[in-house]
Amino acid sequence: MSEWCGWPIVDDAAGWETAQQILTDAELSDGLPLVPPTRRRLEAMVAGVAGRSESHGLMPPMFGDITADSIAYQCVIAGCRPAELPIVLAAAEAILEPDFNLLGIATTTGTACVALCVHGAIARQLGVNAGTNCLGPGNRANASIGRALQLSIRNVGGARSDVGDMATMGQPGKYTLCFAERNDGPFPTLTARRGLGADASAITVMGVSGTAEVLPGDGEGATPEAILSPIATAMRAAIVMSSMSRRNERGEQVFLLPLEMAHKIVRHDGWDIARVQRYLFDEGQGVARAPDAIHAIVTGGAGYKMSYLPIWGGGSQTVTRLLHGAA
Repeated sequence: MSEWCGWPIVDDAAGWETAQQILTDAELSDGLPLVPPTRRRLEAMVAGVAGRSESHGLMPPMFGDITADSIAYQCVIAGCRPAELPIVLAAAEAILEPDFNLLGIATTTGTACVALCVHGAIARQLGVNAGTNCLGPGNRANASIGRALQLSIRNVGGARSDVGDMATMGQPGKYTLCFAERNDGPFPTLTARRGLGADASAITVMGVSGTAEVLPGDGEGATPEAILSPIATAMRAAIVMSSMSRRNERGEQVFLLPLEMAHKIVRHDGWDIARVQRYLFDEGQGVARAPDAIHAIVTGGAGYKMSYLPIWGGGSQTVTRLLHGAA
Protein backbone atom coordinates (compact mmCIF):
# COMPACT_ATOMS: atom_id res chain seq x y z
CA MET A 1 0.00 0.00 0.00
CA SER A 2 1.35 3.44 -0.91
CA GLU A 3 1.87 6.06 1.79
CA TRP A 4 1.64 9.82 2.39
CA CYS A 5 3.89 11.11 5.19
CA GLY A 6 3.99 7.55 6.49
CA TRP A 7 0.19 7.15 6.53
CA PRO A 8 -1.79 4.89 4.19
CA ILE A 9 -3.21 6.10 0.90
CA VAL A 10 -6.50 4.32 0.27
CA ASP A 11 -7.17 2.99 -3.20
CA ASP A 12 -10.13 4.51 -5.05
CA ALA A 13 -11.55 1.03 -5.51
CA ALA A 14 -11.53 0.24 -1.78
CA GLY A 15 -14.93 -0.14 -0.18
CA TRP A 16 -16.07 2.19 2.61
CA GLU A 17 -15.76 -0.43 5.35
CA THR A 18 -12.30 -1.43 4.12
CA ALA A 19 -11.14 2.18 4.11
CA GLN A 20 -12.37 2.72 7.67
CA GLN A 21 -10.59 -0.42 8.87
CA ILE A 22 -7.33 0.64 7.21
CA LEU A 23 -7.43 4.01 8.97
CA THR A 24 -8.45 2.48 12.30
CA ASP A 25 -5.64 -0.07 12.11
CA ALA A 26 -3.22 2.81 11.45
CA GLU A 27 -4.50 4.50 14.65
CA LEU A 28 -5.64 7.57 12.71
CA SER A 29 -9.30 7.54 13.76
CA ASP A 30 -10.94 9.83 16.31
CA GLY A 31 -13.79 7.32 16.51
CA LEU A 32 -16.00 8.94 13.87
CA PRO A 33 -16.11 7.90 10.21
CA LEU A 34 -13.27 9.33 8.12
CA VAL A 35 -13.14 10.42 4.49
CA PRO A 36 -10.93 7.89 2.65
CA PRO A 37 -7.58 9.58 1.83
CA THR A 38 -7.22 8.62 -1.81
CA ARG A 39 -4.33 10.01 -3.83
CA ARG A 40 -6.79 12.04 -5.89
CA ARG A 41 -8.18 13.74 -2.76
CA LEU A 42 -4.74 14.31 -1.25
CA GLU A 43 -3.28 15.83 -4.41
CA ALA A 44 -6.33 18.08 -4.79
CA MET A 45 -5.89 19.29 -1.20
CA VAL A 46 -2.30 20.44 -1.80
CA ALA A 47 -2.65 21.59 -5.41
CA GLY A 48 -0.74 24.84 -5.84
CA VAL A 49 0.81 24.73 -2.36
CA ALA A 50 4.51 25.61 -2.39
CA GLY A 51 7.02 23.92 -0.10
CA ARG A 52 4.75 21.01 0.74
CA SER A 53 7.46 19.11 2.65
CA GLU A 54 8.90 22.19 4.37
CA SER A 55 8.80 21.87 8.15
CA HIS A 56 6.64 24.37 10.04
CA GLY A 57 7.72 23.01 13.41
CA LEU A 58 7.45 19.92 15.59
CA MET A 59 4.13 19.32 17.35
CA PRO A 60 4.01 18.05 20.94
CA PRO A 61 3.61 15.73 22.68
CA MET A 62 5.44 13.26 20.40
CA PHE A 63 6.88 16.02 18.19
CA GLY A 64 5.68 15.03 14.76
CA ASP A 65 6.69 17.25 11.85
CA ILE A 66 4.14 19.82 10.69
CA THR A 67 4.24 20.18 6.91
CA ALA A 68 1.63 21.17 4.37
CA ASP A 69 1.48 17.51 3.35
CA SER A 70 0.99 16.17 6.87
CA ILE A 71 -1.75 18.69 7.68
CA ALA A 72 -3.37 18.11 4.28
CA TYR A 73 -3.81 14.44 5.17
CA GLN A 74 -5.74 15.41 8.31
CA CYS A 75 -7.82 17.87 6.31
CA VAL A 76 -8.82 15.18 3.83
CA ILE A 77 -9.87 12.61 6.40
CA ALA A 78 -11.72 15.32 8.38
CA GLY A 79 -13.81 16.35 5.35
CA CYS A 80 -12.21 19.74 4.60
CA ARG A 81 -12.10 21.47 1.24
CA PRO A 82 -8.76 22.58 -0.23
CA ALA A 83 -9.44 26.26 0.55
CA GLU A 84 -9.56 25.35 4.24
CA LEU A 85 -6.04 23.89 4.41
CA PRO A 86 -4.38 27.30 5.07
CA ILE A 87 -6.59 27.82 8.13
CA VAL A 88 -5.73 24.46 9.65
CA LEU A 89 -2.04 24.86 8.83
CA ALA A 90 -1.96 28.34 10.38
CA ALA A 91 -3.71 27.02 13.50
CA ALA A 92 -1.27 24.11 13.74
CA GLU A 93 1.61 26.58 13.63
CA ALA A 94 -0.03 28.93 16.13
CA ILE A 95 -0.45 26.28 18.82
CA LEU A 96 3.33 25.76 18.78
CA GLU A 97 3.86 29.18 20.39
CA PRO A 98 5.55 28.49 23.75
CA ASP A 99 3.02 30.51 25.73
CA PHE A 100 0.15 28.53 24.24
CA ASN A 101 1.53 25.49 26.08
CA LEU A 102 0.33 22.75 23.73
CA LEU A 103 2.38 20.15 25.57
CA GLY A 104 0.39 20.82 28.73
CA ILE A 105 -2.96 21.03 26.94
CA ALA A 106 -2.40 17.84 24.96
CA THR A 107 -1.16 15.72 27.86
CA THR A 108 -3.07 16.98 30.91
CA THR A 109 -5.37 14.72 32.87
CA GLY A 110 -7.80 17.66 32.76
CA THR A 111 -10.40 18.60 30.14
CA ALA A 112 -8.38 21.05 28.07
CA CYS A 113 -8.88 21.29 24.32
CA VAL A 114 -8.00 23.71 21.53
CA ALA A 115 -10.74 26.08 20.37
CA LEU A 116 -10.35 27.83 17.02
CA CYS A 117 -11.91 31.17 16.06
CA VAL A 118 -11.80 32.32 12.42
CA HIS A 119 -11.90 36.05 11.73
CA GLY A 120 -12.59 38.35 8.83
CA ALA A 121 -13.40 37.92 5.17
CA ILE A 122 -12.02 34.38 4.98
CA ALA A 123 -14.64 33.20 7.48
CA ARG A 124 -17.45 34.52 5.29
CA GLN A 125 -15.86 33.18 2.09
CA LEU A 126 -15.62 29.68 3.53
CA GLY A 127 -18.98 29.80 5.28
CA VAL A 128 -17.65 29.38 8.82
CA ASN A 129 -20.67 29.86 11.06
CA ALA A 130 -20.81 32.93 13.30
CA GLY A 131 -24.58 32.75 13.72
CA THR A 132 -27.12 30.46 15.33
CA ASN A 133 -25.60 27.35 16.92
CA CYS A 134 -22.07 28.48 16.00
CA LEU A 135 -20.55 26.08 18.54
CA GLY A 136 -22.90 23.24 17.63
CA PRO A 137 -23.59 20.87 14.73
CA GLY A 138 -24.97 21.58 11.29
CA ASN A 139 -22.16 23.48 9.55
CA ARG A 140 -19.61 21.48 7.55
CA ALA A 141 -16.89 24.16 7.60
CA ASN A 142 -16.97 24.57 11.39
CA ALA A 143 -17.07 20.82 11.97
CA SER A 144 -14.41 19.85 9.43
CA ILE A 145 -11.90 22.65 10.09
CA GLY A 146 -12.06 22.12 13.84
CA ARG A 147 -11.86 18.35 13.41
CA ALA A 148 -8.82 18.62 11.14
CA LEU A 149 -6.99 20.61 13.81
CA GLN A 150 -7.87 18.05 16.49
CA LEU A 151 -6.80 15.20 14.20
CA SER A 152 -3.51 17.03 13.62
CA ILE A 153 -2.92 17.14 17.37
CA ARG A 154 -3.73 13.44 17.54
CA ASN A 155 -2.01 12.11 14.43
CA VAL A 156 0.85 14.55 13.85
CA GLY A 157 1.40 15.51 17.48
CA GLY A 158 0.77 11.99 18.79
CA ALA A 159 -1.79 12.92 21.47
CA ARG A 160 -3.57 9.57 21.59
CA SER A 161 -5.31 8.18 24.64
CA ASP A 162 -2.91 6.53 27.12
CA VAL A 163 0.08 7.53 24.98
CA GLY A 164 0.24 11.32 24.88
CA ASP A 165 -3.32 12.29 25.81
CA MET A 166 -3.84 11.38 29.47
CA ALA A 167 -7.21 13.11 30.02
CA THR A 168 -9.18 11.53 32.84
CA MET A 169 -12.51 12.48 31.23
CA GLY A 170 -11.79 14.50 28.11
CA GLN A 171 -14.55 16.58 26.51
CA PRO A 172 -16.53 16.79 23.23
CA GLY A 173 -14.48 19.83 22.15
CA LYS A 174 -11.63 17.41 21.46
CA TYR A 175 -13.57 16.25 18.40
CA THR A 176 -14.04 19.76 17.03
CA LEU A 177 -14.48 23.29 18.38
CA CYS A 178 -14.40 25.94 15.66
CA PHE A 179 -16.48 29.07 15.09
CA ALA A 180 -16.21 32.51 13.52
CA GLU A 181 -16.28 36.03 14.94
CA ARG A 182 -19.03 38.31 13.63
CA ASN A 183 -17.88 41.40 11.77
CA ASP A 184 -21.06 43.41 12.40
CA GLY A 185 -20.82 43.91 16.15
CA PRO A 186 -20.63 47.31 17.87
CA PHE A 187 -17.24 46.58 19.46
CA PRO A 188 -13.90 46.45 17.62
CA THR A 189 -13.17 42.90 16.51
CA LEU A 190 -10.49 40.90 18.29
CA THR A 191 -8.18 41.34 15.30
CA ALA A 192 -8.68 45.12 15.47
CA ARG A 193 -7.90 45.15 19.19
CA ARG A 194 -4.73 43.22 18.45
CA GLY A 195 -3.64 45.67 15.78
CA LEU A 196 -4.19 43.38 12.80
CA GLY A 197 -7.10 45.20 11.15
CA ALA A 198 -10.83 45.39 11.70
CA ASP A 199 -11.74 42.72 9.16
CA ALA A 200 -8.43 40.89 8.87
CA SER A 201 -8.51 37.28 7.75
CA ALA A 202 -6.95 35.56 10.73
CA ILE A 203 -7.30 32.77 13.26
CA THR A 204 -7.15 32.69 17.04
CA VAL A 205 -6.37 29.53 18.98
CA MET A 206 -7.43 29.17 22.60
CA GLY A 207 -6.66 26.45 25.11
CA VAL A 208 -9.96 26.10 26.98
CA SER A 209 -11.48 23.79 29.55
CA GLY A 210 -14.93 23.77 27.96
CA THR A 211 -17.90 26.11 27.61
CA ALA A 212 -20.43 27.42 30.11
CA GLU A 213 -23.76 29.09 29.43
CA VAL A 214 -24.18 32.45 31.18
CA LEU A 215 -27.43 34.41 31.46
CA PRO A 216 -27.86 38.11 32.31
CA GLY A 217 -28.66 38.75 35.94
CA ASP A 218 -32.16 40.17 35.24
CA GLY A 219 -33.18 37.69 32.57
CA GLU A 220 -32.67 39.73 29.39
CA GLY A 221 -30.07 42.30 30.39
CA ALA A 222 -31.57 45.74 30.91
CA THR A 223 -28.24 47.26 31.93
CA PRO A 224 -24.60 46.54 31.13
CA GLU A 225 -24.03 45.58 34.75
CA ALA A 226 -26.85 43.04 34.63
CA ILE A 227 -25.35 41.50 31.50
CA LEU A 228 -21.75 41.43 32.66
CA SER A 229 -21.93 40.70 36.37
CA PRO A 230 -22.77 36.97 35.91
CA ILE A 231 -19.79 36.64 33.54
CA ALA A 232 -17.50 38.06 36.22
CA THR A 233 -18.98 35.58 38.68
CA ALA A 234 -18.36 32.70 36.26
CA MET A 235 -14.76 33.80 35.81
CA ARG A 236 -14.18 33.94 39.55
CA ALA A 237 -15.76 30.51 39.96
CA ALA A 238 -13.58 29.02 37.21
CA ILE A 239 -10.46 30.24 39.00
CA VAL A 240 -11.56 28.47 42.16
CA MET A 241 -12.64 25.31 40.31
CA SER A 242 -9.32 25.04 38.44
CA SER A 243 -7.24 25.64 41.60
CA MET A 244 -5.79 28.79 40.03
CA SER A 245 -6.84 30.62 43.20
CA ARG A 246 -3.69 29.16 44.75
CA ARG A 247 -1.52 30.95 42.20
CA ASN A 248 -0.45 34.55 42.24
CA GLU A 249 -0.48 35.04 38.47
CA ARG A 250 -3.54 35.51 36.27
CA GLY A 251 -3.83 35.05 32.53
CA GLU A 252 -6.57 35.76 30.00
CA GLN A 253 -10.34 35.35 29.91
CA VAL A 254 -12.59 34.73 26.89
CA PHE A 255 -16.35 35.00 26.56
CA LEU A 256 -18.71 34.94 23.59
CA LEU A 257 -21.28 37.70 23.39
CA PRO A 258 -24.40 37.54 21.19
CA LEU A 259 -24.96 40.53 18.93
CA GLU A 260 -28.15 41.43 20.78
CA MET A 261 -26.33 41.68 24.10
CA ALA A 262 -23.47 43.68 22.62
CA HIS A 263 -25.92 46.25 21.26
CA LYS A 264 -27.70 46.47 24.61
CA ILE A 265 -24.41 47.28 26.30
CA VAL A 266 -23.37 50.06 23.92
CA ARG A 267 -26.78 51.75 24.08
CA HIS A 268 -25.68 53.02 27.48
CA ASP A 269 -23.40 56.05 27.30
CA GLY A 270 -19.72 55.38 27.80
CA TRP A 271 -19.91 51.60 27.52
CA ASP A 272 -17.23 50.78 24.96
CA ILE A 273 -15.05 47.66 24.94
CA ALA A 274 -12.53 49.23 27.32
CA ARG A 275 -15.24 49.90 29.90
CA VAL A 276 -16.57 46.36 29.52
CA GLN A 277 -13.11 44.99 30.18
CA ARG A 278 -12.51 47.31 33.15
CA TYR A 279 -15.88 46.42 34.69
CA LEU A 280 -15.20 42.68 34.43
CA PHE A 281 -11.69 43.13 35.81
CA ASP A 282 -12.92 45.11 38.80
CA GLU A 283 -16.10 43.14 39.41
CA GLY A 284 -14.19 39.89 39.02
CA GLN A 285 -11.58 41.07 41.51
CA GLY A 286 -8.66 40.66 39.16
CA VAL A 287 -9.73 37.61 37.13
CA ALA A 288 -7.15 38.38 34.43
CA ARG A 289 -3.65 39.84 34.35
CA ALA A 290 -5.07 43.14 33.07
CA PRO A 291 -8.40 44.49 31.76
CA ASP A 292 -7.31 44.15 28.12
CA ALA A 293 -6.60 40.45 28.72
CA ILE A 294 -10.38 39.91 28.95
CA HIS A 295 -11.54 39.12 25.42
CA ALA A 296 -15.14 39.56 24.34
CA ILE A 297 -15.88 37.95 20.97
CA VAL A 298 -19.19 38.82 19.32
CA THR A 299 -20.67 35.71 17.71
CA GLY A 300 -23.77 33.52 17.67
CA GLY A 301 -27.39 34.00 16.72
CA ALA A 302 -30.40 35.75 18.22
CA GLY A 303 -30.90 35.65 21.96
CA TYR A 304 -29.32 36.78 25.21
CA LYS A 305 -27.47 33.67 26.38
CA MET A 306 -23.72 34.09 26.45
CA SER A 307 -20.92 31.50 26.54
CA TYR A 308 -17.88 31.58 28.78
CA LEU A 309 -14.76 29.74 27.57
CA PRO A 310 -12.52 29.29 30.62
CA ILE A 311 -8.85 29.22 29.68
CA TRP A 312 -7.23 25.99 30.86
CA GLY A 313 -6.13 26.32 34.46
CA GLY A 314 -2.73 24.78 33.75
CA GLY A 315 -1.76 27.94 31.89
CA SER A 316 -2.22 28.96 28.27
CA GLN A 317 -2.17 32.19 26.27
CA THR A 318 -4.37 32.80 23.24
CA VAL A 319 -2.58 33.28 19.92
CA THR A 320 -3.87 35.21 16.89
CA ARG A 321 -2.27 34.81 13.46
CA LEU A 322 -2.92 36.54 10.15
CA LEU A 323 -3.67 34.31 7.18
CA HIS A 324 -1.14 35.53 4.66
CA GLY A 325 -2.42 35.73 1.13
CA ALA A 326 -6.07 35.67 2.24
CA ALA A 327 -8.46 38.48 1.39
